[in-house]
Amino acid sequence: MTVIEVADLHKRYGGQVAVHDVSFEVNAGEIFGVVGPNGSGKTTTVECVSGLRRPDGGTVRVLGLDPLRDRDRVRRQVGVQLQAAQLPDRMRVGEALQLYSSFYPDPADWRALLDELGLADRRKVAFGKLSGGQKQRLSVALALVGNPRIAILDELTTGLDPQARRDTWQVVRDIRDRGVTVVLVTHFMDEAERLCDRIAVMRAGQIVAVDAPAALVAAAEVPGVARPTLEDAVLALTNAPAA
Repeated sequence: MTVIEVADLHKRYGGQVAVHDVSFEVNAGEIFGVVGPNGSGKTTTVECVSGLRRPDGGTVRVLGLDPLRDRDRVRRQVGVQLQAAQLPDRMRVGEALQLYSSFYPDPADWRALLDELGLADRRKVAFGKLSGGQKQRLSVALALVGNPRIAILDELTTGLDPQARRDTWQVVRDIRDRGVTVVLVTHFMDEAERLCDRIAVMRAGQIVAVDAPAALVAAAEVPGVARPTLEDAVLALTNAPAA
């Protein structure tokens, strides 16, 4: 079943086109990756999907709903973890989850989320005292506390050390195992390859390919490279001359 449908999405900021005629679909239960260079339109695209940005053109449907016209209904079913999300330094972990859970009619048990995400012993710790990995786990908990059907995770592991990154990858797998569809924005190709069922590759505000990681690698034409990696394939797609 398709849970996200994007058709001919267009968004500009002043004279700068951020997203141009982007179309894709996301299926229920998959981890759908969005990759591409900085400034390629990844974050703008998912912000339009979640209703945080108003598109200038095209259509977006999330679970059959318009993210702007049906904002409240979409908000109850889509959890969002933003790249630059911050809480007040003095707010405690438990306070943040209790506050966010009050926004939803049928929230998850936030105490159980703390256990699942390895934050049970951080419940009374202030946000400003958390490590980078713990802050990311809290961001995920806040995105899940509303019992969403879809989770949008933007640059989830940026700034984390290797062990924290791998721990966070398992969190993403666990989210999918809960029955939640995941849209994962990332610029780490190892992350995309290990986690994603399919990947949309963006370049200059457009999608240049959508496929499974292995299929993107198999189709890659990289001069001088006999066995290309996913990074090779994505670089070839994003550095190719515009059609």
